[in-house]
Amino acid sequence: MWQRCKTLIVAVFALIFSQQALADNAWDSYKSRFLMPDGRIIDTGNKSVSHTEGQGFAMMMAVVNDDQVSFDKMWNWTRKTLKNPENGLFYWRYNPVEAQPITDKNNATDGDTFIAWALLKAGTKWQNQDYLNQSDAITKALIAHNVVRFAGYQVMLPGAKGFNLNSYVNLNPSYFIFPAWQDFANRSHLMVWKDLISDGQKLLGKMHFGNPQLPSDWVSLYSDGRTVPAKQWPARFSYDAIRVPLYVSWFNRSSPELQVYKNWWGRFARDKTPAWVNVTTGDPAPYMMNGGLLAVRDLMLQSASVEQPQIMAQDDYYSASLKMLVSLSVR
Repeated sequence: MWQRCKTLIVAVFALIFSQQALADNAWDSYKSRFLMPDGRIIDTGNKSVSHTEGQGFAMMMAVVNDDQVSFDKMWNWTRKTLKNPENGLFYWRYNPVEAQPITDKNNATDGDTFIAWALLKAGTKWQNQDYLNQSDAITKALIAHNVVRFAGYQVMLPGAKGFNLNSYVNLNPSYFIFPAWQDFANRSHLMVWKDLISDGQKLLGKMHFGNPQLPSDWVSLYSDGRTVPAKQWPARFSYDAIRVPLYVSWFNRSSPELQVYKNWWGRFARDKTPAWVNVTTGDPAPYMMNGGLLAVRDLMLQSASVEQPQIMAQDDYYSASLKMLVSLSVR
């Protein structure tokens, strides 16, 4: 009997320590899979291109994991390769196999925001004034080139070009990164960040579309204040909008806005939850959530179990990134 108990105790401790090792090694696993020696993060689900989103995500992960060497490597590559000297923001996409790796000179404000946010966190953590100065320069450029007042709301456009169509603007609600905006407000004391937070929350409340009552990945805001799923993209709550509840929760774990996501995902068993849904027709994806998508669902419905990310072999860049971001949001 004692031998069996002893074996059981050893097994329990082995499981505990192995789970802790997986948690401790999540960043190492992420780096080994997606960080190139030159500091470039590759999107393995998208032909190994790179984009500012991935650079910003991973820079934030490096700060939280106290990895300044990796942070500097990623920041140096991003600054040297993607920075647009004309406006102080960053070209959003880099394709290494093309003769001209940067064909689209536009920025993506979620990537710019995460880069600036990571620099702010890094400057504070490692007492580096240059990081702080760089963060301030990016946030100033974001305000100058991407923040507009439209239909009575302060909004951040997804990019500097192509999203203000006069009678309406196209918005991506997954670019409403409330916890970053709050940190920028705390540092700068500028009202623009507080207005973005307040108006962003109001706009999300107007993006409960169709039977699912969820936002679509892309939303048009008209000059009369109406919001509708943007006609240029499928009307889906999908791989972009999955980040909306993540950022809302990161900013305020008790936000009433989270209830619509709990209601939707609560309709399904965990392994039978559709990966996306068309908010106009109600048609669900023909395949189920997995990986990082489930991590966000778990954050809403099983928050006690999401603190230890496990990067699996089948996780591509985006799935692994969502798992890591969910973990960061509850630290």
